[in-house]
Amino acid sequence: MYIPQHFSESDIPRLQQYIRDYGFGLLIVADDTGIDANHVPFYLNCEHDSAVGRLHCHLARSNPVWQKLVNGGRVLAVFQGPDAYISPSWYPSKTENGRAVPTWNYLAVHAEGTARVIEDGDWLKQHVHQLTNQHESAMSKPWAVDDAPPDYIDRMVQAIVGIEITIEKLTGKLKASQNQPERNKAGVIAGLSAQHPMSKLIS
Repeated sequence: MYIPQHFSESDIPRLQQYIRDYGFGLLIVADDTGIDANHVPFYLNCEHDSAVGRLHCHLARSNPVWQKLVNGGRVLAVFQGPDAYISPSWYPSKTENGRAVPTWNYLAVHAEGTARVIEDGDWLKQHVHQLTNQHESAMSKPWAVDDAPPDYIDRMVQAIVGIEITIEKLTGKLKASQNQPERNKAGVIAGLSAQHPMSKLIS
């Protein structure tokens, strides 16, 4: 990912929180047979000895991509946060010299690491509990895995395969008009606020 210095985000705890906030990511696996990309929810586990953390996800057993990772392999997980088109008309400087072009503001985090396949039933059950609890915590009446019949959950678990990625490189890009003068930033804030009242991509 190309990251100009003024858009670089290198604070590890902040990047970890972005992954938690925008955990539906893209798992990319490349080998001699080609490139596979799968959209899956991730759970970030920071309890191990890894300073950065480990990503946990699962794939359908019927999805052949996990077989590419049976013997390990490097993978890339991509997470994308809010994004928005930025109009030059929002820049006060445009009216003075016309030197402005459209751009796009966005948040992206890339996690590279080594993957391993996990088929252990206990690990998979713990994984689905953690993933479910993370997303159900905001619900007024949270659903729990244990709310479903045990034999049903057992069948569901048998139909998936776990993937654990030890993060070896974590990079982030937050493009939020940092390279613009303050008056243009204010224009972006006003423009985004008018179009997207809840936008998180304002300076």
